[in-house]
Amino acid sequence: MVMFVLDDGVKLGPTASGKCQKSVKEVSTSVKSHEIVCYLQLYMKNNSYFLLSGTLFLLLLGLSACSKNQDTFSATTKVALREAGHQLLLASNDSTSLVQPVAVVDKLTYELSFERPLAITPDSLVTIIKNSFEKAELPSHYITELVRCEDVAVAYSYLIREQEARGIVPCKGRVLPKACYTVSVRFTKEPAVSTRDSTLLYIPALGFVAILAFVYYHKNQNGMPSAKKEDFVSLGSYKFYPEQNKLSKRGIEINLSRKECELLVLFLEHPNEVIQRDTLTKRVWEDHGVIVGRSLDTYISKLRKKLQDDKAIKLTNVHGVGYKLELS
Repeated sequence: MVMFVLDDGVKLGPTASGKCQKSVKEVSTSVKSHEIVCYLQLYMKNNSYFLLSGTLFLLLLGLSACSKNQDTFSATTKVALREAGHQLLLASNDSTSLVQPVAVVDKLTYELSFERPLAITPDSLVTIIKNSFEKAELPSHYITELVRCEDVAVAYSYLIREQEARGIVPCKGRVLPKACYTVSVRFTKEPAVSTRDSTLLYIPALGFVAILAFVYYHKNQNGMPSAKKEDFVSLGSYKFYPEQNKLSKRGIEINLSRKECELLVLFLEHPNEVIQRDTLTKRVWEDHGVIVGRSLDTYISKLRKKLQDDKAIKLTNVHGVGYKLELS
């Protein structure tokens, strides 16, 4: 059997619910499935709120990554179109008028307009937009329409695809008359997500699964072994660490055997009360399937010696009845 032990001495194995177990660090090449489940269950119990808050954080992180990817694409498209508009004005021998702010029609459609009328050559329009998009590393699959402002009619349009031979670019070499135009660009596919961002997009799904696991765990935790965080019990001038099987006094550690530890736990549950021999024997020995004649007296004697430096602590033998832990 494999027993997992944390650095603070808390056992995370199938017997972790028992008190005063020795801190045994053991490694095995064969780990049974129920032991791994036990380990994970106890870890979730001790860290459930941390796990839940961490899961919620991951969900928010993944959702923000989705939003950030779209925002980056939109901002990049606007910059590329404004650069294309500037080049179109220069090609029309206009170096003074302004390119109007790029309008976002929807997440895939953008419109570019100008302050003054201009003459546009289809060849220049195709080349300028293509070069600008390539520099900005934008998708190479879109439809461009040149719309007249006066009647909203499409004066010219073309289709660009990833494979250049499949694109449709008509009427090359013709010059469109000087007029007020709006350049509309509509991407025909959703923008590709970078490797980094695509990894982040999995986070919401993983977070959702983690929340389901969290809820399922809390619904089915009845009867699950518990492992409380390491702590000590004050016993006179001593500090008693039941999970580490030890006493501590002014920085000096006193090791306890498993039986000594279990006896001391039982005495501390009933301070200044007489505990019958049969009760002590049953709780510490018989529950483990072993009964040894005078073993109780031997362990009481050892425990008494380890507590003898504090005169306020006495382990008293009540003849014919049992023992009592007297604290003053």
